[in-house]
Amino acid sequence: MLRPVTEAPAALQAALLMIIGCVFLAVLSGLIRQLSDSGMHVMEIVFLRNVAGLLVLLPWFLKNGPSAMKTKRPGLYFVRGFFGFASMVAWFIAVTTIPLAEAVALNFTAPIFGTLLAIFILKEVVRLRRWMAILVGFAGAMVILRPGTLEMNFGTYAALFAAGTMACSITCVKMLSSTESTPAIVAWTQIIIIPMSLIPAIFVWTMPTLEQLLIVAAIGFSATMGHLFFTRAYSLADATYVMPFDFSRLVFSAIIGFVFFAQEPDIYVWIGAAIIFASSVYIAMREAKLSKNEEMSKAS
Repeated sequence: MLRPVTEAPAALQAALLMIIGCVFLAVLSGLIRQLSDSGMHVMEIVFLRNVAGLLVLLPWFLKNGPSAMKTKRPGLYFVRGFFGFASMVAWFIAVTTIPLAEAVALNFTAPIFGTLLAIFILKEVVRLRRWMAILVGFAGAMVILRPGTLEMNFGTYAALFAAGTMACSITCVKMLSSTESTPAIVAWTQIIIIPMSLIPAIFVWTMPTLEQLLIVAAIGFSATMGHLFFTRAYSLADATYVMPFDFSRLVFSAIIGFVFFAQEPDIYVWIGAAIIFASSVYIAMREAKLSKNEEMSKAS
């Protein structure tokens, strides 16, 4: 069944994998919302999501053994786990308190936060064009939020915080991917997050029903598959080619929100998301071009 995909050109494979990953992550957001609506606390959902995600990777553990988890970069894994935990908690709060499409649209600011991170932490030199793209991206966020017109709530702040911490997490993943395998990165992150999330989960714990456990299992599967598809897509093609397909995540999330939760995003969410996404794609293109120029200068 998968042969037409695996035998397709790498660029087509990357596009298809990215879209499939977007479907899984959109479904994930819907499942989190459903589980929260059933009465389960966000911290308990975070803990059970990581346990379920680790169980999904169990066949990979059994096949490859403990040697597949060996690493010389435990410190970087811990930093990635910390930011992954913070981002996950904030994201779960966002999708359970504001419409799914709005949360996803604000999540598109992550590459913009990533560029700011590179400026202040990695000391990268950013010139006028990328600064303009950053400002345009935040203008898109203001179109969605419309400060002074709409009242900012905790879920909105959580969505923006999730995007910022996600940018930190993605930076760690980029550094790890040069020496670590994709399943190992996903597995180690969940192993680190489980004890982090267990402590707060204990204080709000309620015994899950059978229906809730089935949703948790679906959450673990959707989250793990979504991130695996994303990571594989980025490994097959340049980020500047793959990234635009991430916009389909907004479309799928809007459909799920409308069908299952009676959420109807207004026109400002779509306009703002398009502005944010365009600026993020431009930033990725500029970074790729500058990186290529640096490689050519080093080679010469």
